[in-house]
Amino acid sequence: MSQSVYINAFDDFAFKYLFGRESHKDLLIYFLNGIFKGRKVIVDLEYNNVERRGPGKDYRRTVFDLYCTGDRGEKFIVEMQKSKPDNFKDRSIFYTSNLIQELGRSVEADWDYLLPEVFFIAIMDFRFEDTHPEHYFHDVRLMEINTGTEFYTKLNYIFIEMPKFKKTEAELETDQDRWLFMLNNLYKFREIPLSLSNKKEFIRLLTIAKVGNLNSNDMNAYERSLKIQRDNYSVRQAAVKEGLAEGKIEGRVEGKIEGKIEGRVEKAVEIALEMKQENLSLDLIMKLTKLSKEEIESL
Repeated sequence: MSQSVYINAFDDFAFKYLFGRESHKDLLIYFLNGIFKGRKVIVDLEYNNVERRGPGKDYRRTVFDLYCTGDRGEKFIVEMQKSKPDNFKDRSIFYTSNLIQELGRSVEADWDYLLPEVFFIAIMDFRFEDTHPEHYFHDVRLMEINTGTEFYTKLNYIFIEMPKFKKTEAELETDQDRWLFMLNNLYKFREIPLSLSNKKEFIRLLTIAKVGNLNSNDMNAYERSLKIQRDNYSVRQAAVKEGLAEGKIEGRVEGKIEGKIEGRVEKAVEIALEMKQENLSLDLIMKLTKLSKEEIESL
């Protein structure tokens, strides 16, 4: 990765560097418009404080990767998830609920509960366990089940399972395709793909993402972020190997114990049969073989 021409978009620093700076705001607008495919068109947005708190000082804090307000008052939470956290769907609901609650606390006493649109967009470098193996884009809204119609239009969740996105350059049809392709392959490129070389937004993306264009502070931050990723990967691999080794040892021990127990039982059955043939009492057979009454009678 450190020898790549371009930074890895799934790195925590890189994602925020590409899309989370005021000077790069146009990139975030291009990206979101590509994701929405015309359903929503964003002309401008402003960045908001990513750290949110609940009603009390001890209330759980939430920190978004990106939190923005659109030119029509819409709220956008954009998350990049490299590793799979526990209860990610629940966490997404919690994030949006916390944000909506804060919106209600910030208005006047005569507020009529009118809310802005809220969008949660998650770019995931992992898969859900309960979705179709080829279905990578999930557009989730409140629906009325009986009629199949949208019940509430202002709360929206978009989950994108990037490992499932397999389209090649020749298969790209929409701007959404092109953005997902760019994110998936950015660090692999040596230069901009020919089919995208006439798109100003992708020329701008690659100009910003070029490792050689990072200043010294950004380069140091990127290297630190990569080091954390590599260290975490190394720890996970070591844990997997240790678990496999322990599993093998436990399997051998359990196998030996089970083998001994089975051997003893077989020997006890053999002795019990001989004693029954000699017409010895049931109590005596039970005492000497440790078999139950039912086991001996079934022989």
